[in-house]
Parts: sequence; structure tokens; C-alpha cells
Amino acid sequence: MTHQNALFAGLVVDEFDRPVDTAHVGDEAMYVVDDRGFRRHIPAAQVDRAVLGWMSKMIEGHEDILSEQAAKMLGTEDIFSKAMLESQFRNIDEQLEKVIELGIPEESRAFLGMTGFKVRINLHGDVLEVIQPGADGRTEEE
Repeated sequence: MTHQNALFAGLVVDEFDRPVDTAHVGDEAMYVVDDRGFRRHIPAAQVDRAVLGWMSKMIEGHEDILSEQAAKMLGTEDIFSKAMLESQFRNIDEQLEKVIELGIPEESRAFLGMTGFKVRINLHGDVLEVIQPGADGRTEEE
């Protein structure tokens, strides 16, 4: 199955903090980086999977706290709801595969952008950092 949508469209910037475009080559989504006039097409799957991997690492080891907070936010603080949420966090890789399949809703991407979330990549599509204000600052990837 091809990667049909760039999950983080509008949230990816190049090394110089310039927004990265998106395009399709056939039915595969690409991030397009301007390399002094040459438009480098980088498979979105490469970047998106790196960012989702970073998110997975951020969750790892904090499943209990996250499930407790999620239950509070949802107003379902009973033991069964917490257990179900914790199970979902522990199986985060399965959940991220669903995100890849279904995509991230436009409203969610807009919200991430408003919070300052940003993914910085180089000309080859390597993720240099994921910027998530409110987390532990900037986090390098690879």
C-alpha cells in the first residue's frame, strides 16, 4: 500500500525554517524541499514514520500516567476505562499504523501548528528535530 497523504503537511520545515511543500508522484505523497531552486521530492512515508517513531518513544514508559490523564480528560476515571486506555498506549505501534492508514484530520494538523509543533528535515528527508512546545523542548531524531 502506498503512502497517500503527507501526515504532517504544513508542519514540516527545511533546515532554514522554510515551509516544505507537498505533492504526489503517482499516488505516493511527497514532501518537496527547495534546494536552491531544485525541488527535491522526499517520500512522505520516510518522514512521517520517523516522526511517529519519535512520538512512540515519548509515550514509552509513561503509559500509566497518560492513561490516567486521558481518563480524566474524557471524564471516565473508572478502573476499566483506565485499563483500556493504558492498553491502547502500550500497543501504540498498532495505533500509529491506523494513523498512517487514516491520516491526521486537517483540524488536528491546524491545532498542532497553532501550538508550535514543527518537524525540521534536511534535503534528504532526515528528521533533524521535532519541536513540540510544552514537552521537554526540542528533541533530535537520528
